[in-house]
Amino acid sequence: MALLEVEDLRVAYGKIEAVKGISFSVERGQVVTLIGTNGAGKTTTLRTLSGLLTPVGGRITFDGEQLVGRDAHKIVADGLAHSPEGRRIFPRLTIEENLQLGAFLRKDSDAVARDIRHAYELFPILGERRGQAAGTLSGGEQQMLAMGRALMSRPQLLMLDEPSMGLSPIMMQRIMETIGELKAQGTTILLVEQNAQAALSLADHGHVMEIGRITLSGTGDELLHDPSVRKAYLGED
Repeated sequence: MALLEVEDLRVAYGKIEAVKGISFSVERGQVVTLIGTNGAGKTTTLRTLSGLLTPVGGRITFDGEQLVGRDAHKIVADGLAHSPEGRRIFPRLTIEENLQLGAFLRKDSDAVARDIRHAYELFPILGERRGQAAGTLSGGEQQMLAMGRALMSRPQLLMLDEPSMGLSPIMMQRIMETIGELKAQGTTILLVEQNAQAALSLADHGHVMEIGRITLSGTGDELLHDPSVRKAYLGED
């Protein structure tokens, strides 16, 4: 059984249906990516999986349990963490305080301390500035912090929404390298990303979303070499 099964998911804002009956799965240890233009429904899908939006139809099964109707904090406790678009860090709190908030449901203080050290190993710049207010960090450093905070809940599945958005090419490369490191460590990842080249290069499987529907699916390599994907998302004629 897949770790995450999404079946015929439909999500609406009022009378406007933003997600129109999509189905996909994520196996343990895989990186699965959703690519598509703005307005395709990618972020809406992640927000629904994490309990921030309630679908109007469909099923979401995570580790054998139904997620539809569960509170967002219980979904985090179930093992699904969401690093949202726009990072949403707490700017006045320090880096370390932001990381500690990622573990707010945990009671194992010694293990939390170990996981904070692991976050600093993953992102050394955060360790060097651990007492600094998070709002003073660059965009890329804030993205590192958002990812580190999501990892603090020890998720079975890590959802990343547009981790490279607004970053310099060098910082984007560093973030993508880190996602590759997490994959190598066995972390299961659902990645929403506008940089199709970077996302598909990392992904085991990918799905192209257009106007609320999945229009094409395949392995990352298959989609990377698909002529329609290359024309629409990689800027090739």
